[in-house]
Amino acid sequence: MLKPVSFCQPPWMQLRDISFPTPQENITFDDVLLNLAEKHEAGEYLRFWESPSVFVVLGRIGRAEIDVNATNTKTDGIPVLRRSSGGGTVVQGPGCLNYSLILSKQKHPELNDLRKSYEWISAKVISSLHQAGVEAYFRPISDMATGLNEKKFSGNAQRRGKHYVLHHGTILYDFDLSLISRYLNMPQDIPEYRKHRPHTDFVTNVPIVVQAFKDHLAQAFSALALQAPSNAELSFLNSGRTH
Repeated sequence: MLKPVSFCQPPWMQLRDISFPTPQENITFDDVLLNLAEKHEAGEYLRFWESPSVFVVLGRIGRAEIDVNATNTKTDGIPVLRRSSGGGTVVQGPGCLNYSLILSKQKHPELNDLRKSYEWISAKVISSLHQAGVEAYFRPISDMATGLNEKKFSGNAQRRGKHYVLHHGTILYDFDLSLISRYLNMPQDIPEYRKHRPHTDFVTNVPIVVQAFKDHLAQAFSALALQAPSNAELSFLNSGRTH
């Protein structure tokens, strides 16, 4: 049984740059931060993380039998997990940077409209990418692309709570792109700009200095207080490991 947790909500967004050893821990910790904000008034967060191992993760209503090449994931011992946010099924691992945002609907009225929320958040991410030397532009509903061929390097998804939104985003910068075709089937729901291109012709890495991008995005969201995970955050994470 967890002890009651009380927080003094800080006036700024809290910054966490922490990657856990396992894919499940990394996924769970984002939900921990959202739950602490929703239920314990812990405030807003920006988190960066990158998985040290390869895994496949389904969106909230994704179907593994449709999206995943089960033969290859089983042969290679690749875990297939599920996250709480929407969006499509993706492959994660080294070379794929994740940014997770816990944002207050009250502070940011732009979040109350789903499509506008993606545009508003993506504008800040794209500005940070430009400052880090990467050409990027938004492609509805929730992608970011680069180059004349409109190749995707970033996907985004959300879990929308009563008071807060958990926004998941990825940046492919040094990822083994061949893994996408090996572990994922062609999705059934594709954006218009994809033009039915296979994974190999549609997805790309972007050349980026990761720390520079982190610094710029933290500034864009005024998340300037880098801290290690608190005891409360780790307690809730440990509770999630056992349930």
